[in-house]
Amino acid sequence: MNTCQSASGTPPGTAAIYRNFGLVEAPGSSPCYAEWTLGISEDPQVLELIDTLPAPKRQPNLVLAAARLLGAPIGSYAGFRSFLLQHWSSIRDIALARSTQTNEAGRCAALLPVLASIAEAEGKPLALIEAGASAGLCLFPDKFSYQYDGGPRLDPAGGPGAAVLECTTTGNVPIPHAIPEIGWRSGIDLNPLDVKSPEDAAWLEALVWPEQEFRRRRLRAALEVARLDPPRLIAGDVNEHIEALVRSAPEDCAVVVFHSAVLPYMPQHSREQFVEAMHRLPCHWISNEGSGVLPQNEAGGVLPEVAGRLADLKSEAKGRFILALDGQPLALTGPHGQSLQWLG
Repeated sequence: MNTCQSASGTPPGTAAIYRNFGLVEAPGSSPCYAEWTLGISEDPQVLELIDTLPAPKRQPNLVLAAARLLGAPIGSYAGFRSFLLQHWSSIRDIALARSTQTNEAGRCAALLPVLASIAEAEGKPLALIEAGASAGLCLFPDKFSYQYDGGPRLDPAGGPGAAVLECTTTGNVPIPHAIPEIGWRSGIDLNPLDVKSPEDAAWLEALVWPEQEFRRRRLRAALEVARLDPPRLIAGDVNEHIEALVRSAPEDCAVVVFHSAVLPYMPQHSREQFVEAMHRLPCHWISNEGSGVLPQNEAGGVLPEVAGRLADLKSEAKGRFILALDGQPLALTGPHGQSLQWLG
């Protein structure tokens, strides 16, 4: 996702989006992507090609993943530029056909303390509903092991999980002592990915950034978990299905709707409709989104409960997400669940 915006408040141009990605989002996570996106931001010929795509399809993650799916090798920008120019027609076709659907199971490490606190307060198993579920891999927080700050490993009740999700913390994070029971799980996506499809699995791997082999291994482990018992995923607009899905959850479960890096891909009016539903429906609502796309009300302003805190967070939140429960910011998180900075 991209949180860059011009001083005038208008959406940034393609060059600015790629420059922001190269300066803010990629450094520390993928030197290769940092170099490539900074190179693109200063390359009129490549920018002209990218601008032939519809605006939502110009995202760095989407364009770069399309190139990686075709075999673009990790290396210098010069080498990538040559590959992109040579294969642009195919890259363009993939970008038009696919979406940025990064399904990072590592985000469960950031979500777990909030999920555990809800389960403890409610005294019930959880019914999970993910908006923008992709392949639904984050619907299985009970199938992984967790390790915070290199401390004791937290395993599922049945033993070690499919993968160990590591997370560094700052502040008074309420690290749980047990993984909550998940009694039911489902999700909504405009184009759900099939965990049993080799093509969809290859696309999910292409969305993993270069140099991050540990994420690729984690993805493969999460896919194996999901293939054993694929979650119910509904194809369609979240606002058309969310109410029925919430009301169909088992009565003996506490319903939790959650999402990560989804709001930037929703038009403003859809975001407002979704936020209204989250405040109206009988569910808990966990959002894990960039600071520039925090929920907004019908008047276009930040919701009152987050307004004061948001003003204090903007400088700290660059390149990170804000984790919130029912609209109240709780923590800053690494975009792949690698860090959790508790607020207050």
